[in-house]
Amino acid sequence: MSETAAKAPGAPAPSGDANRWKALVFIALAQLMVVLDATIVNIALPSAQTDLGISDGNRQWVVTAYALAFGGLLLFGGRIADLWGRKRAFVIGLTGFAAASALGGAATSGAMMFGARALQGVFGAMLAPAALSLLAVMFTDAKERAKAFGIYGAIAGGGGAVGFILGGVLTEYLDWRWTFFVNIPFAIVAALGAYFVIREPEGGRNRNPLDIPGVLLSTLGLVSLVYGFTRAESDGWGDATTIGLFVASAVLLTAFVVTETRVKAPLLPLRVVTDRNRGGIYLSLGIAIIAMFGTFLFLTYYLQAIKGFSPIQTGFAFLPMVAGMMIGSTQIGTRLMTRVPARLLMGPGFLVAALGMLLMTRLEIGSSYASTVLPAVLLLGLGMGTAFMPAMSLATLGVEPRDAGVASAMVNTSQQVGGAIGTALLNTIAASATTSYIKDHIATATSKSQQQLVQMEGAVHGYTNAIWFAVGMLALAAVIVVALVNAGKPEATPVASGDGAADEVAIPVVAH
Repeated sequence: MSETAAKAPGAPAPSGDANRWKALVFIALAQLMVVLDATIVNIALPSAQTDLGISDGNRQWVVTAYALAFGGLLLFGGRIADLWGRKRAFVIGLTGFAAASALGGAATSGAMMFGARALQGVFGAMLAPAALSLLAVMFTDAKERAKAFGIYGAIAGGGGAVGFILGGVLTEYLDWRWTFFVNIPFAIVAALGAYFVIREPEGGRNRNPLDIPGVLLSTLGLVSLVYGFTRAESDGWGDATTIGLFVASAVLLTAFVVTETRVKAPLLPLRVVTDRNRGGIYLSLGIAIIAMFGTFLFLTYYLQAIKGFSPIQTGFAFLPMVAGMMIGSTQIGTRLMTRVPARLLMGPGFLVAALGMLLMTRLEIGSSYASTVLPAVLLLGLGMGTAFMPAMSLATLGVEPRDAGVASAMVNTSQQVGGAIGTALLNTIAASATTSYIKDHIATATSKSQQQLVQMEGAVHGYTNAIWFAVGMLALAAVIVVALVNAGKPEATPVASGDGAADEVAIPVVAH
């Protein structure tokens, strides 16, 4: 196959649309909004719960309603982007997300809040894969693609930590409602910019009819899986409903795979996930996110409950990790992605992040932020940024343009499911270790202050036990990358479209 893409008369140059860098600004802004929302609401949750009279038993639905809708509908959202066009899906997703955020900010009851969060998840599931697939089809030159995905990867990885800062500032100095209202200007600017700037390449749509059985089976299967892990965190792994949800998820997702092998126009063409490199990316990303989400959770608890940090101080404590991610993604990943195979960035990246986690296993009540937490979060950010950048790019590299939306959705799905698993699984490990520690040591505590000290020591013991598990998850992610991802340096070559003709857009494919 030729090294350059076939170019029809009047078609854009293989390097891509002239406005692609302007488009990246608005795509990155939208991604930042979605990622921020995942953590910014957590900071505001206690205040919102008090104002709206939400019970302790129901407060989890502020997070769960969003996670279920977002995680369950991602594949459907990616397919809609392929069918309607990624720009249209992107703008509709932004508009709907802004409207749902306005509804959440204006909520007067718990039910209204839960509904708003579910709507945010629905439109987020359309927006996220559309954003990533737009990058995949707009940036076709290998070096430019590396830069674009470096920026995108840094935002995807570091935006959550920034959410802690913004959430703390808005909640402490304004009102919890502003953690929702802040999305509106983000969405308006991104939607207007996208409408006027983005020019989606022609010929990449998948106009086949929707695979309705696939939509139903995948949505119900993913919702059951995410809810199962959410319920396991609150009700335990032995709860009958929890077990039933996992069984239902296994049955539904198995039926989904079988269906996709038999229908003419599948929701998720199995060629997208059975590719050795993409399969390795999806699996390793999901496992790494298990470790990362758990660390966010425990480090937040440690800094606030043990060290007495305020929400704003906690947010700023995460900033070095954001800086590490930016360096790893935009400096290391971007500069080396076109020079070395992806596994030589991702594998070491996950191992550097694991080293950061390893430092966190040394946490004690009296540990200093500067000597223990700071180097740990720096290494974690540096490693994850270096690994995320080639992962985001390779996950859509070489995929047929008509499948770009659903391939992008798989990236988000692996992260969403990994996040749900990480929060539930690591929380369970930590709680079990804490309970065991307190049971073994509380008898020797004769005064109230000693009992409080044992409880704090037990909490930190639980965190470090869970973090050890996270270290293992990152090491496993590195092994998967080395074993499965055998992509070489990207080379710009054309990809055949669905009708067998070369697309006008040069999509980099993997060189072995």
